[in-house]
Amino acid sequence: MKMTPIHCGYLPLVDCAPLIIAQELRFAAEEGLDLQLMKQPSWSALRDRLAFGQIDFAHMLSPMPIAMSLGLGGVATRVDALMVLSVNGTVIGISADLERQMQQTGWTNSFDAPQATSRALFEASSRPLRIGVPFPFSMHRMLLETWLSQAPGYAQERIEIVTVPPPQMADAMREGALDMFCVGEPWGTVAVQHSGASLILPGSSIWACAPEKVLGVRHDWAAENNQTCQAMIRALSKATHWLDQPQNTPLATSILARSQHLDLPDHAIDPALTHQITTKLGQPPRQTDRFLRFYQSAANFPWLSQASWIADVLSDWHALENDQARQIARACFRSDLYRAALAPIGVDLPKTSEKVEGAMKAPTLTSSTMGQMILGPDEFFNGAVFDFSASDMPKN
Repeated sequence: MKMTPIHCGYLPLVDCAPLIIAQELRFAAEEGLDLQLMKQPSWSALRDRLAFGQIDFAHMLSPMPIAMSLGLGGVATRVDALMVLSVNGTVIGISADLERQMQQTGWTNSFDAPQATSRALFEASSRPLRIGVPFPFSMHRMLLETWLSQAPGYAQERIEIVTVPPPQMADAMREGALDMFCVGEPWGTVAVQHSGASLILPGSSIWACAPEKVLGVRHDWAAENNQTCQAMIRALSKATHWLDQPQNTPLATSILARSQHLDLPDHAIDPALTHQITTKLGQPPRQTDRFLRFYQSAANFPWLSQASWIADVLSDWHALENDQARQIARACFRSDLYRAALAPIGVDLPKTSEKVEGAMKAPTLTSSTMGQMILGPDEFFNGAVFDFSASDMPKN
């Protein structure tokens, strides 16, 4: 078989696993792809390399293709999200000092109480909270602001959000540069192990089905290389399906730990894959259901409704015309290419490409190409729902 060489940029996070597994277990090779992975130091570096054609594909934060297509940050570039690579997988952590102050308000860390935790944050600190996130256009920041803005005592001037690359988050906490952070694993676990931080919430407690990472590609390149894009989707679909089978977790951990990939010990990587999260040194791990998903419940599907939600947040931040931003965002999430790649090989797909986000409080049966499939839960912490088709829907 003639192999097609492709280059894909990624950041060293547990949720880059589909790319690494696709390469190491030859799912990409089976599709005729010579997949070359290129580790990047930051999201801005990855963004610029994709924009200037130095890489073909990219492991991206889900808002990045939409922000780039809207001309926000960096060089304006039309970028498509071919599929979702992972759902959830982020953690929110605080410094030891802030934890002590919160405990004095009567708060205890149950790792699943967003509203009580946000109330305690603002009761504990009279000065602005300095919060690290990996990138300005990230689901991390969107979840944080959606959550904190609903808290009693919130005011915009009471938080300061700064950008810190994921591998530097633990150092920033240890040096006292941050009070708080939101980051993808394994870097929250690393911060617990090396900075004395405590984890207070999984991102999934704010939005139970938040699209975290996507496979990004320049729109014009995708048009010229349609078959290569479909082959990449198939390879990664096989990799995500493999990753969501618990018996494969030990091997996945071992592969990710290798020096050419995450270059971290197994005990830093294993929590995200087993959903056993240690929130503080010396405490037993907590079982955190649906902490990180790669495949189950149509996790890979690029829902147009999720693109609309992201567009609305970006519109609020940057005073954009909302309908136009939604139109651009929905064009980015390529459910059409995803269906074209996977329908011929019998992958079960939802019949619709949009849903009312937040409406499923529990796993729910819905129509699919093979009859029925289970979706959800996808609820927001405050019970809000987002129906992009209803013009009078309140914002989260």
